[in-house]
Amino acid sequence: MINFSVTPELVPSSKAPQQRRQLHPLPRGVVELYGLIAVLMVLIPEWLAEGTMSFNPEASSNQLPVAARAWQTLPELRLASMSLQEMRQLARELRLWGYGGDCRDTLTARLLKKMRRKRHQRGQQKLADEQDAL
Repeated sequence: MINFSVTPELVPSSKAPQQRRQLHPLPRGVVELYGLIAVLMVLIPEWLAEGTMSFNPEASSNQLPVAARAWQTLPELRLASMSLQEMRQLARELRLWGYGGDCRDTLTARLLKKMRRKRHQRGQQKLADEQDAL
């Protein structure tokens, strides 16, 4: 049989006075210094950031700059800036069949392939026209 008796040295007696931990408070100067640092490091930069927006209303109302020529000429960048609806409209214009169920990535790949083929065909046609002119 197992004896579960508790030995007196393992259990503190309830008669022993319990000592309360004494916490040493920080000096008032240190607390004020931490408060000053918090104001300087956090609050003032936030106030300045908000203030620059309110002092210069033109900066907040400006639209994004006009797209650079690269965004208009490179097909990858052009497709990246389009919404899915615009991409489907482009697929319709390029006579790409079965584009309605494609996800964005698949449709992008198909459009790039079609655009490259079209560019290559235009280049070949241009070379043929130049040779005919000679």
